[in-house]
Amino acid sequence: MAVAAVLQAASLATTTTWLDAGAFRKEGLIGAQCVHKIVSARGPCAIRASLSKDDVAAPNAFAKVLHNCPTCVAVAAALLVPFSSTAADVDVDTERVSAISEPSVLISGPPTKDANALLRDALPLDNKPIKEVQKFLEDITEEMKVPDEKVLEPVERDVRQATLVLNQSKEEILSYIAESKRQEGDHILTTLNEELEGFQKQLEEKDSSIVLPRQKELLRLIGDLEETMIAKFPYEIPEEYAKRPLLMGRATLEMKVLVKNNPNVKDAVLHIVLDGYNAPVTAGNFVDLVERRFYDGMEIQRSDGFVLQTGDPDGPAEGFVDPATGQVRTVPLEIMVEGQKQPIYGTTLELQELGLPKAKIKLPFNAFGTMAMARQESDNNSGSSQVFWLLKESELTPNGDSIHDGRYAVFGYVTENEGLLANLKAGDVIESIRVLHGLDNLVNPSYVVRLL
Repeated sequence: MAVAAVLQAASLATTTTWLDAGAFRKEGLIGAQCVHKIVSARGPCAIRASLSKDDVAAPNAFAKVLHNCPTCVAVAAALLVPFSSTAADVDVDTERVSAISEPSVLISGPPTKDANALLRDALPLDNKPIKEVQKFLEDITEEMKVPDEKVLEPVERDVRQATLVLNQSKEEILSYIAESKRQEGDHILTTLNEELEGFQKQLEEKDSSIVLPRQKELLRLIGDLEETMIAKFPYEIPEEYAKRPLLMGRATLEMKVLVKNNPNVKDAVLHIVLDGYNAPVTAGNFVDLVERRFYDGMEIQRSDGFVLQTGDPDGPAEGFVDPATGQVRTVPLEIMVEGQKQPIYGTTLELQELGLPKAKIKLPFNAFGTMAMARQESDNNSGSSQVFWLLKESELTPNGDSIHDGRYAVFGYVTENEGLLANLKAGDVIESIRVLHGLDNLVNPSYVVRLL
C-alpha cells in the first residue's frame, strides 16, 4: 500500500516512529495535531497547528500544518500522489487518481467498508428514525474492535438506544412503508423489535461472541425493512436508454466458481447484490447476460491482487455480440451522485467537466468485492460484458474519493463469501451465475425465456 510504503520511508528518516490509531486529532477548521512520537536528534514531534477561515484561502495553507513533521508529510503525500499499477485489459486505469476534495479527509472518520452498509446507505430513502436505529447498530462494529473487557457496555447502550428509537417512532416508521408492501413491512418491523429485545437479554450474559452475528442479522432486517419503504422506482430513465434491459430495483445473484490448482479451495459460492436504483442500465445489462447464460463456463481472465476480471468472450469481439444486431452491445458510463435525481451518463466526474469537487458517489469503491463495469479508457461508453471485482478495501480513503470513483460504473457488491475472491486465479471457471431474488425487477429483457 502506498501509504505504508511512504510511512516506512518517513520512519527511517526520523530514526524510529510509533504509529497509533489516533495519529491525527482534529484541530480547528481544518488541520491536525500530530501525536506521533518520533525519536531523533530534534526530539519528539510537537507540531500543533490549526487554520482559521482566512488561512484556508491562503496559498499553501495546509502545507503550513505539515512542513515540520516528516511523518505528516508522508501521510499527505501518500494520499495525494498517483498510484502505479498494471492496467486492466479493458481498462482499469490505476495511474490516475481522483483529487481529494479537501485536506480534512485526513482527519475524517473511518470509511465505510462493509458492502451491506454501503447498500443500505445507497437506498433512495429519507426516513430519519430507521436511519437512526441503523446508525446505533452499525456503531457496534467499531466498538467491538477495542480490546477492552468493558467493550460490551457501549454495545448494550447502543442496543438500548436502538430499541428506544424503534418503539418511540413505530408509527412514523410504519407510515413510510409502501401500501403494496404493508404486510411484509409490518412483519419485518415486529421481528426487528423482538430480535432487539432478545439481543438485550443475551447481552446480560456478557458473552461477546454473540454480538457480531446478532448485529449482522439485525442490520439485514433493517435493510429489508427499508426496501419496503420504496413504493416505486424513484426517477424516469432517460428516453435514449428506456428500452434497454433495466434493473428497476435490486437483485441477489449466486455465482459458483470452479477453483483449479488450489488445495485449500475447490469451489467458491458467492452472493452478489446488484443495485438497479443507482445503476439501472448497467445492472440490467448484466442480469440480461446472466439470463442468457453468457458467463456460464467462462474463465476468470485476470487476477493480479488488485482486481479480478472476466467477461471477454472468445473471438475478436471484446464484449457481448447481440445476435439480433450482430453488433457489440454497449452500455453508457453510469454514475449516481448524492443529491442528483438520476445517474449522470456518459461522462466521468472529473472536476473540470462537471464542477462537482465534493460529489459523494452513491456506490463507491470502498468494499472488498465492489463490482463494476470495465471499459476502454478512451471511450466512457464502451462497457459491454467485461466486469471486475475490486480486491482491496479502503483503509484511509473516505467514500467517494477512491481512485476509480466517478470513473467506472459500480453496480453491485459481493455480500457473502467475498473473501473467497482472493483465492480465485486466471483460469478458474465460472460454473454458473443465477438470479436468486429480484428477477421480476428486470424490465425489457432481450434474452429468450428458457423453459427449464
